[in-house]
Amino acid sequence: MTRTLKALAVTLVAGGATLGAQNTSPDLSFDAVADLLRTPNDVHVGEVAGVGANSKGQIFVYTRTGHPYATLGDNRTFYHGGSRLFLFDAAGKFVREWGQDVYGFNAAFGLRIDAQDNVWTIDEGANQVVKFDSEGRVALVLGRKPEAIGVGPPPPRPAGAPAPAPGGPGGGGPGGGNANRKPGEGIPGSSFSRPSDVAWDAAGNIYVADGMGNNNRVAKFDKDGRFIKHWGATGTEPGQFRGLKAIAVDAKGMVYVADAGNKRIQVFDGDGTFKSEFGNVGTPLAMCLTRGATQHLYVSHAGDTDGMEDAAIYKVSLDGTVVGKFGTAGKMPKEFGLANSIDCRNENELLVGELTNWRVQKVSLKNK
Repeated sequence: MTRTLKALAVTLVAGGATLGAQNTSPDLSFDAVADLLRTPNDVHVGEVAGVGANSKGQIFVYTRTGHPYATLGDNRTFYHGGSRLFLFDAAGKFVREWGQDVYGFNAAFGLRIDAQDNVWTIDEGANQVVKFDSEGRVALVLGRKPEAIGVGPPPPRPAGAPAPAPGGPGGGGPGGGNANRKPGEGIPGSSFSRPSDVAWDAAGNIYVADGMGNNNRVAKFDKDGRFIKHWGATGTEPGQFRGLKAIAVDAKGMVYVADAGNKRIQVFDGDGTFKSEFGNVGTPLAMCLTRGATQHLYVSHAGDTDGMEDAAIYKVSLDGTVVGKFGTAGKMPKEFGLANSIDCRNENELLVGELTNWRVQKVSLKNK
């Protein structure tokens, strides 16, 4: 079983969920290029956790391949090197690697590219979301690696010594310590538990799907990475989740969350107020929202833990109406093995990243 869905599979079995998708939507006609990516002989693509294209048509792939290792520092274990970020041209030819040896590259989970061509990686091992600018420089880091070795509280302050300044170590100001926080916990809202996706609204606010671990929440930050609020809890009621797998924000600021364990898509406003939900898309794994005047969701489904028995990709209106579906489970072209990422910058030209099959397929939908 791929490590990506191990926890989700346990949740589904424990919850008694039916794995097969119950959907009789019309089949959409499509073609696919399964051997899109061309790499040098010494560069290999592993489990494709995330794929996306920028405005120039360049393709970014965040893949679980590399040589993970850990080094022991003064008080923490530094684990990195388990995933890599590759850049390809529009034709799929390898260009170069980005972010080699970045501290937050442990276990790739997803990738998104925003309207300004910034590249965002989501990593479940590092519990971090990293923003790269269009030149490949790290521009923002959300989240914090868990402490492998406890740092412990600061030593007692000698009698008569001045109290620490607000914001400094042990202080109570913004960015500083707090007597109620655990050592290494970071600022409020900053600690993720296996985050899975990221999205943005028109104002640049950042929404992180933080729910493949224990949090089962959506965390909202402003455009500069300052924590605003979060919502969600573990459960089956509206506003509760059992594995947040993907997230998207439409042109009106509505937030769509793929609640994989509950086999549904939940819809909220930007403040986290529950608005609606819909199902009939199986177990949603990846989700992509098209652009333009009439937006649609593409939602990938896998009804078994390796995506080799039951799989499809659905095209869905924003009211939850399924327009159609395409693809089946398998390893051949036009078949999918755990489609963990979808890029739909062009509504009829999709990039689909697969975990089980270690590849990116370029899908071309045919207009009837």
